[in-house]
Amino acid sequence: MFQRPRGTRDFLPEDMEKRRYLENRLRETFLSYGYREVQTPTFEHLELFTAKSGEGILEEIYSFKDKSGRDLALRPELTAPVIRMYIEKLQMHPKPLKLFYFGNCFRYDRPQKGRYREFTQAGCEFIGCDTPESIAELISLAWNCLEKSGLKNINLRIGNLNILNYFLETLGIDQVTKKTMMPFIDKRDHESLERMLKRNFSEDKLSNLLKFLQIDNIDELKRICKGKTDEIERFEKVIHYLEVFGVKRFEISMEIVRGLEYYRGIVFEIESPNLGAERQICGGGEYELIGTFGGKDVATAGFAIGFDRVILALESEGFVFPKEEIDFYVIPASKKQGIVEKSMKIAMKLREKGERVDIDLTGRNLKKSMKYADSMGFKKVIIVGEKDLEEGKVTVRDMETGRQEKIEVNF
Repeated sequence: MFQRPRGTRDFLPEDMEKRRYLENRLRETFLSYGYREVQTPTFEHLELFTAKSGEGILEEIYSFKDKSGRDLALRPELTAPVIRMYIEKLQMHPKPLKLFYFGNCFRYDRPQKGRYREFTQAGCEFIGCDTPESIAELISLAWNCLEKSGLKNINLRIGNLNILNYFLETLGIDQVTKKTMMPFIDKRDHESLERMLKRNFSEDKLSNLLKFLQIDNIDELKRICKGKTDEIERFEKVIHYLEVFGVKRFEISMEIVRGLEYYRGIVFEIESPNLGAERQICGGGEYELIGTFGGKDVATAGFAIGFDRVILALESEGFVFPKEEIDFYVIPASKKQGIVEKSMKIAMKLREKGERVDIDLTGRNLKKSMKYADSMGFKKVIIVGEKDLEEGKVTVRDMETGRQEKIEVNF
C-alpha cells in the first residue's frame, strides 16, 4: 500500500474548507491595503538560495539536478523568488510596489506539530519606500491579516536590528561573535548566551547586554543609545504611526532578531501563545537582498505568515470555521429517463443562478437518497416526482426544520 511521504499531509474536504477560508480572508486583507498578487515557480535555480545563505543551506532544502545537469531546488521560502522576479520583470515599474503571494514551500526539517517538510506560506513584499509611515502600515497589515482571520490571542513584538547592532558594537562584540550569539538572542536562550559570552566578556558587559535585551520602551533606548538618535527617533515614529493605524496591542523587544541575515532595521514577530514552542505565526521587517541578487538596491520590507500554524492557532482557540454547504440536493424520485432529465435541468438552472447544487444520479431509491442528504448536511432537498411534475411542481424539503412545500417549475 502506498503512503504519503514523511512530513507531508493530505487535506480532506473539511480541511480544505478551513484552508480556503483562511486564504480568502488573507487575500481580502492584502487587497484592502492596495497589494497585488504574484506567483513564482515551485522550483528555482539552487544558486538563488545559496547566494545569501551559503552552501550550509543545502542540508535544509530539497535540491537536485535536472536531466540537463542544472542545479535546482524546491523553494524553501518565497521572499528570494519574489525578489528574483522583481529584478527580472519589475525594476522599472513605478514605486512603491506592493506584492503579495501564497505558495507551497519545502524544507528538510524534522516533522513535528506545526512544522512540516511541505508547508504553505503567505506573505508580501513592499519595495521602494522606507518612511516610518509605510513601515507602520506594513506591520498593521500583518496584524490585521491575523486579526481578521479570527484570531484573538496573538502578541505583536517589534524590535530594531540597527539599534541592537549599535549597542553590541559599544560592548566591543565583533562580527564573528555577534553571528554566533544571534540565534541565542532570537530564541531568548539566555543561559546559552551567558555560557558563550562568559569565556570572553566581563560580568559587567554580560549584565549590560542582558539588561539591554529586556528594554521595552523608547525612553530607555534614548538614554542608553545616545549615539543612535536618528534611528531611535525613526523607531519612535513607526510606533506612533502604528497606533494611528489602529494597532494598540504590541511590545517593544530588542530580542527580535529574525533568523535570516539579510534583515536590517525594523523587525517584528507575531505569536500565538496557544501553540507552545512553535508559537510564531508571522515574522518580517526591513531587509537588504536586491543588491545581493544583482539588482539596484532599493528600500525593501515584507513579512511571511505561517499559513499552517495559523490554522492550528484558530483551532486551538475553538474558532468555528464557516462550512461550505450545498444549497440544494436534487433527487429524481423515479429512474424514468424523463424524470432524471428534468432533474438535471432543474440542477443546471439553479447552478446558473449561482447556487451550489448536487444531484443524485446513482439510481437509488428515495429513502436512501434522503438518508444520504441528511448525512451530508445539505440545506434543502428538491424531490422531483412524476405526479408533481404533471402539475408543473416539485417538492422542496428544508432539512433542518423538516418543512416541505411544493413550488412551481418552468422548463
